[in-house]
Amino acid sequence: MTIAFTLLLTSTLVGLATSLYFRVWTLMLVSPLIAVLAAIVLQSDGYAFATGAPIAVACLAFNQIAYLAGAMLSPDNDGSIAEEIDGIPRRRREHKVHGQNE
Repeated sequence: MTIAFTLLLTSTLVGLATSLYFRVWTLMLVSPLIAVLAAIVLQSDGYAFATGAPIAVACLAFNQIAYLAGAMLSPDNDGSIAEEIDGIPRRRREHKVHGQNE
């Protein structure tokens, strides 16, 4: 059971650290790594598929919830996730766009 709690804590910390340094698209790389590593650790510790799969899913959920919490609490966050989706620059960078005649 200690292994399961360690995996949950580690995936939560990885999600939080990812939110502080990288954009949301990094989760596409981090999530499969967490799932594979959790499966390897659980399999090597003797967990069966029926008990290991929910733990691996919980690790992924904790990772993404921690990412969301870290992104919302980040000082760079202005309360809108829309700029992550559509790529519009933030207010403090709009005047530094190269190639525009002002």
